[in-house]
Amino acid sequence: MNDFNRNRFVEFGLRFYILLSFAFVFAPIAASFVFSFNSDRFPSIPLGSFSTEWYVAVASDPLVWAGLRNTLFVGLIVAVVSTAIGFGAAYTDFRYRFFGKTAYLALALLPPTIPVVILGLAMLAFLSRINLSGQSISVIIAHIVICSPFAMAITRLRLSQMDPDLEAAAWNLGASEWAAMRYVIIPFAAPAIFGALFITMAVSFDEFAVAWFVSGLNETLPVKVLGFLQGQVSPRINVIGTFVFVISMTLVIFAQLLLTGRAKDAPAASND
Repeated sequence: MNDFNRNRFVEFGLRFYILLSFAFVFAPIAASFVFSFNSDRFPSIPLGSFSTEWYVAVASDPLVWAGLRNTLFVGLIVAVVSTAIGFGAAYTDFRYRFFGKTAYLALALLPPTIPVVILGLAMLAFLSRINLSGQSISVIIAHIVICSPFAMAITRLRLSQMDPDLEAAAWNLGASEWAAMRYVIIPFAAPAIFGALFITMAVSFDEFAVAWFVSGLNETLPVKVLGFLQGQVSPRINVIGTFVFVISMTLVIFAQLLLTGRAKDAPAASND
């Protein structure tokens, strides 16, 4: 086998492996989507007739709407606050050098690496001591802790592509620190900022473990799904799961388009 054929064989093998990986990951999601239109109560093969009755049941369930309202309310606030905190943390890393910076970065990026059960118990214990457990603000605080590192990582990556002398040049031309931030830093980091907004909202929209510990009666939609699972096997779970997946993937795709599109424009701009 010559080198050309060997390379083609390796390339084909890698593509086949990637397709198998995607099939393994998305097969349960595709099955949930298919069963959400199945008239039978239990997911079984062969399928029953095509039906939208479970979508009608979900749409007429006030508990689902309450969970959706809580999820959107929490997600919007978490996205804005987490992105603001993440941007501030990333800019601090970009602009300043100080003692303990390595430890600062390690601690700032630590929360997503903590097991969610441990993090949920810790948040529950802390929020209970300050009389905030069981409220919507509890979920917001917990999700901000989880989501801020994602926003910081995304914004930090974007700022690392920026020439650090640009801000100093703005200062030399008479711009104040706030003016340089407004007209130099923020426009350059804007794609990452919007990408962080979408990503953090998607993370908050999906997260249920920590929310289950601290939400009390103010349950988000994923926690509602967990409640359905504990009570009975309901086809409504497939409908809600499909809806949550579509919303989350839409947010992630928007973020990816922003980040990828800007990354492609950056080399062209530098060449000019």
